[in-house]
Amino acid sequence: MQFPPYTQQPSRQYSGNNKTISEFISGESNNVDDKVVESFGEEWTKFSSFDEAEVDKIGDLYFDILPAEIYSADTSVLDVGCGTGRWTKYLAKRVGLIDAVDPSEAILAADKFLKDFPNVRLTKATSEALPFADNTYDMVMSIGVLHHIPDTQKAMMDCVSKVKRGGYFYTYLYYSLDNRGMIFKSIFWLSNLLRRMISKFPAGVKKITCDILAVIIYMPFILMARFLHAIVLKKIATRIPLSIYRDKSFFIIRNDSLDRFGTPLEQRFSRAQIQDMMSKCGLSDIKFSEAAPYWHAIGKKVI
Repeated sequence: MQFPPYTQQPSRQYSGNNKTISEFISGESNNVDDKVVESFGEEWTKFSSFDEAEVDKIGDLYFDILPAEIYSADTSVLDVGCGTGRWTKYLAKRVGLIDAVDPSEAILAADKFLKDFPNVRLTKATSEALPFADNTYDMVMSIGVLHHIPDTQKAMMDCVSKVKRGGYFYTYLYYSLDNRGMIFKSIFWLSNLLRRMISKFPAGVKKITCDILAVIIYMPFILMARFLHAIVLKKIATRIPLSIYRDKSFFIIRNDSLDRFGTPLEQRFSRAQIQDMMSKCGLSDIKFSEAAPYWHAIGKKVI
């Protein structure tokens, strides 16, 4: 397979350690929060060495609802907001080619992480300035990204426009705890107050603070979930906040602590809201996973 041509000339093109990166960021963007982009650039350059076995393990959770037809050497994928390229790497072993796009300096971390995958091309661009023709890809995905963009609906439409008719759009958006009780929601409300404060810290202080939170906030819940799971109280264990990290490494826990508390912009959506946004993008046969992380969903483009 060949990568689709760019629809415009890059503002610049440069070599990373392994791949050539084309950049299409110039001027001001209407649907980008520069502080968020800078924050994630800092985060992903600090957390860029993920264990491949753990990426596969977590990827199985995220991609549990992908149709079997996606896993083909003939499948083309666009990953919008690829970060370090974790999920790009998961799929690159299973599909034909992937265009991995990110607006931040994380693209340099992706260059390192994806060095062994010639079927991956790296591009620095925003969701509203994707330099590819409409109706190009068999699947476009955006995982844990669109809720950090000011106008999530518009960003989703920009992504879906690149999907072929009959192709798929897959996304993961932070949930509004619509399937949780009041205790869980109260804990989240308190943590969100912390996020608003910590996200304003300088990068170094922010990272140290989030490492401390990984120990004093994440680990007590995680250890409780591990204990309950070990004594065969699995259903109760899943109700514990942060129980999804029960079998994750401390590296992943530290990374997600920074991801959770370090970002200055975080939106959350109910399942119904995500369903509505996807429908407005012209997607049908929308399917949600009933398992964490909530909510991840896929829809088929019909127009």
